[in-house]
Amino acid sequence: MYPEILHEQVFYQNPFLAIRIWQIDSESHAPRELLQKAEQNWKQKEFHDWHYHEEVEFLLVLQGEITAFCPDDQFVLRADDIALFGSSEPHMTMQTLEGDATRIVFQIDLRKYWDLSTVSSMQHFSEVIRPLSSLNYIYHENREVREQTAVLIREIYREMNDGKLGYELAVSSRIKSILLLLLRNDSRLQLNYTDNRLLDRIQPAMDYVERNLGEKLSVADASRLLNMSYTHFIKMFKKAVGMSFTDFVVYKRIKKAEQQLLTSDISIAEIADSVGISNLGHFYEMFRRMNGCSPKQFRERLKEPAG
Repeated sequence: MYPEILHEQVFYQNPFLAIRIWQIDSESHAPRELLQKAEQNWKQKEFHDWHYHEEVEFLLVLQGEITAFCPDDQFVLRADDIALFGSSEPHMTMQTLEGDATRIVFQIDLRKYWDLSTVSSMQHFSEVIRPLSSLNYIYHENREVREQTAVLIREIYREMNDGKLGYELAVSSRIKSILLLLLRNDSRLQLNYTDNRLLDRIQPAMDYVERNLGEKLSVADASRLLNMSYTHFIKMFKKAVGMSFTDFVVYKRIKKAEQQLLTSDISIAEIADSVGISNLGHFYEMFRRMNGCSPKQFRERLKEPAG
């Protein structure tokens, strides 16, 4: 996507939660000359030493000073400040004050949290029009949201490290609380660009997909169901849901396959067939693209401890 920028592969601590969270402690800081060079490069849209990953990232500074860069913004973060970087959005951070610096880095694949009960809210985070870094103004201007989010990130970090019974529920609920804080406090309406009436119009097509995952699904059949032209349906679905109809079908099929891998002992070939993917090689390819591992590895990770 960005050939001149490092594509960072994120390895989840728990593939079912699709997150990685850890603390970074550092002492060395960037010399003033290096910071000036980074600022100059940023102004010239030259992204040297930047990276990106498919996961959304929250950065919580606990101590010290960090300067963060994303394509449209540069800001300084100090204790209890938070930065947000969108999915596949290039960014860079550097320690810019002498002394110790500590931060928590929290990376998450939000696509894992889409389901029929939350899709009307989650589609606001699909980044169809703008990256989620456009929401950093909330953390800059709203102290209460910043403080509440910092508490939630700390709690996620603790739950992931403790791994107590039910920690998955605790982590999942706190992730949704963070998203709700952003959604409810987006006074500039950076997230609210989708007409909910449009989503309601598309809902029958989404229900159709859910009911027929094991069968052949096509854009033509879905568009006829809604009495729309093929082209109009494609545009409306992407605008309403935040992903194409084809990507949505693949997403739902892989999600159903994940559930079966966790809750049954049937073979991977049977699972692939049950979700409408008869070509096993194609199933492996799509599954690996979405999860970064094979179906077998995904199933085996259930037995591994968190951390």
